[in-house]
Amino acid sequence: MSDSEDSETIFRVVVNHEEQYSIWPATRDLPLGWRAEGTEGTRAACLQHIEKVWTDMRPLSLRQAMDGQGGQ
Repeated sequence: MSDSEDSETIFRVVVNHEEQYSIWPATRDLPLGWRAEGTEGTRAACLQHIEKVWTDMRPLSLRQAMDGQGGQ
């Protein structure tokens, strides 16, 4: 994808069951295991949003295990 195509493409922020974030082109079906988080925009805007909201990069299962919850 060229820079000009990238700046014109609308992306959506997606999240998986482990609460890991990514971006996905808004015109494409979501990949299995991912759901739309609710934010859409340019690549830069979506990545900026993720930077603000994804403050703990550990997968959910690891956070729960480290907190003594054992994935429950």
